[in-house]
Amino acid sequence: MGGLRKLAQLKPIAEEALAGTVFLGKLLCGLHVANTYVCTAALTYGPSMLPTLNLTGDFILAERISTRFGRVGVGDIVLVRSPENPRKVMAKRLMGMEGDSVTYVVDPKNNDWRETVVVPKGHVWIEGDNMYDSKDSRYFGAVPYGLLQGKVFWRLWPPKSFGPLEKRKPNETVL
Repeated sequence: MGGLRKLAQLKPIAEEALAGTVFLGKLLCGLHVANTYVCTAALTYGPSMLPTLNLTGDFILAERISTRFGRVGVGDIVLVRSPENPRKVMAKRLMGMEGDSVTYVVDPKNNDWRETVVVPKGHVWIEGDNMYDSKDSRYFGAVPYGLLQGKVFWRLWPPKSFGPLEKRKPNETVL
């Protein structure tokens, strides 16, 4: 009889633990779905997007809905899966959509020789704001649209720069 009494005492504890586990499972599933299909956070670092994004790192938010419905455009900052290293995601500025003619400086460190390309169907042209130190479409060519991961819309960190990241006009230069 004593064993049954102990089991009866453990039943509410087991039910509470099960309810907590189910709640945690639902929460994690919800976070996964939100991160995969709605919005994601990313830490950016490096010189390629200077002066728009900081060298030492910015914590940014990117929404994933625009890329799924073709609602990104020239001037937007986007998260792109690297065509060279699929484990790496980069933040770059979208400079051309399929069919656009894009003129770029081939080797900005040594000369101002320019080349014009037409972005192929199903591709986009991306460049870092810092043309002197950015590995982008000038280096590896147009990127398949399917590699776009999201459109950056908000900077969370550093606190002094907290706020929206504005879209830049196509021919506007960053000083």
